[in-house]
Amino acid sequence: MPVLRWIRRNLVVLAGLLTLAYMILPNAVVMVFSFNKPNGRFNYAWQRFSLDAWKDPCGVADLCGSLSLSLRIAVWATAGATVLGTMIAFALVRYRFRARGAVNSLIFLPMAMPEVVMAASLLTLFLNLGARLGFWTVLIAHIMFCLSFVVTAVKARVMSMDPRLEEAARDLYAGPVQTFVRVTLPIAAPGIAAGALLAFALSFDDFIITNFNAGSTVTFPMFVWGSAQRGTPVQINVIGTAMFVIAVAVVLAGQLVSNRRKSNAGKQ
Repeated sequence: MPVLRWIRRNLVVLAGLLTLAYMILPNAVVMVFSFNKPNGRFNYAWQRFSLDAWKDPCGVADLCGSLSLSLRIAVWATAGATVLGTMIAFALVRYRFRARGAVNSLIFLPMAMPEVVMAASLLTLFLNLGARLGFWTVLIAHIMFCLSFVVTAVKARVMSMDPRLEEAARDLYAGPVQTFVRVTLPIAAPGIAAGALLAFALSFDDFIITNFNAGSTVTFPMFVWGSAQRGTPVQINVIGTAMFVIAVAVVLAGQLVSNRRKSNAGKQ
């Protein structure tokens, strides 16, 4: 039958579209319910359309404060994990040293280990050091957690780099710093950017590690969890929708810039 033949030819595309729809469905539900006006405290059933939550996204006490805290932690954790992860990735790829194989293997442990195990281990470390739980312990924990993901992303990019490009720069009398800034760093930039974006996303929405090491500090995921016990304000859906739209816009903008650069390079 023609329909079956068409399905067989486009089976991979259909599977991809169905998977994408399955992944986007929760975001679509959050987006729809950001325009809801519930009768009670729980925003789980559609009542009527309203823009009240969008007009006052900070209408719930401490919501924007916890959001601001999560963004600050995510930015600093991303910066720390990206700098350290990039240096580690270059060291693992470019240099030979003792225990290099062991370090290479240990890098994957935080990704393979359950978050609750890492959270409990970090909490034990902080308590033994006598550290006061709060902003700084959460920041250190997030950097530790995100580091492996950055190393993996940057390492894959560095391994694919052609060393002859750097050799050509040195042959043209470029110094080590100039070679790194003008040649190495631009080539490695996509991997570094991918690692940074992944670190930001992981840090911003982390709950388990944060919950163990936050003390009295309340981040946005912890605020959402606490609110769910008493009632879910519509403003949470508004913030979630805004973050989703911003993330999609950043990805699309990056894709457009990349396509424009390729097009300009092809014309030249």
